Amino acid sequence: MAAELVNSSRPPFLRPPFPRPPFLVRPPGVYAPQRDTWLLMAALDREGIGPGAAVLDIGTGSGALAIRAAQLGGKVTAVDITRRAVATARLNATLHLCRIAVHRGDLASAIRAHTFDLVLCNPPYVPAPAADVPRRGAARSWDAGTDGRAVVDRVCEGAPTMLRRGGVLLMVHSGLCDPGATLRHLDRVGLDATVSNRVHIPFGPVLRSREDWLRERELLEGEEKTEELVVIRAERT
Repeated sequence: MAAELVNSSRPPFLRPPFPRPPFLVRPPGVYAPQRDTWLLMAALDREGIGPGAAVLDIGTGSGALAIRAAQLGGKVTAVDITRRAVATARLNATLHLCRIAVHRGDLASAIRAHTFDLVLCNPPYVPAPAADVPRRGAARSWDAGTDGRAVVDRVCEGAPTMLRRGGVLLMVHSGLCDPGATLRHLDRVGLDATVSNRVHIPFGPVLRSREDWLRERELLEGEEKTEELVVIRAERT
C-alpha cells in the first residue's frame, strides 16, 4: 500500500494562535497523528523552548512532534521502536528541512547517556483486554495492558534520568488510565507534576470496539461516549 498524506487541518479544539500542524507522509503501520498528537503539540507550543534546547520525542511515529520542536528551534532527538516509524520520521524531517536525529529504540534506551531540557511523549495508553503489550501490528501504537499504564509508568519512572535540572516532561494520555496515578508516580520520583490541559473527545474506533469490556471494568460510567485526554507537565526542579 502507498503512503498516505496526513490531513494537517487544524483540529476543532486547536484554534488560533496555534500554528498549523506540519504536513506529513504516513505509510501503513505508522501511527497517524490525531487529537492526542495535536493536544500535545499545543502544549509544546506553549512551552516556549529556547533556541538550541535539547528535546527528546519518545515514540515519535511520523515525527510530527519532533518536527514542530525543531521548527521552534530545538535540537531534537526522536526515538521509536519500529523501523518503519524511524524511516517515516526521517523522511518527514527531510521534507520539512529539519535536522532531527532519529534512532530506533525502546523508550529512551538508545540515548541513555544524554539528558534533555524537554521530553515529549505520546505513549500507548488504551486499556486492553490483553495484559501483554503487543509486539507487532497496529495495536502496538495504542494498547497498553489492562490498566493502560504499561508504558506510561515506565516513562514516569525514567523521566528523572532523562531530564536536566529545570527540564520538563510533556506527556499526553487518556483519562481511562488514571491521570491521578501518573501525578502520584511522578511526585514519588521527585518531579513537580500537574495536568496542564484536558479535553473531552468522542470515542474513536478502538474505544467503540471495546465499550462493553470497559464498562465491565468500570472504566466507563453510564452511557458515557466521550474520552478525556490530558497533558501531564512534570518539571525536574
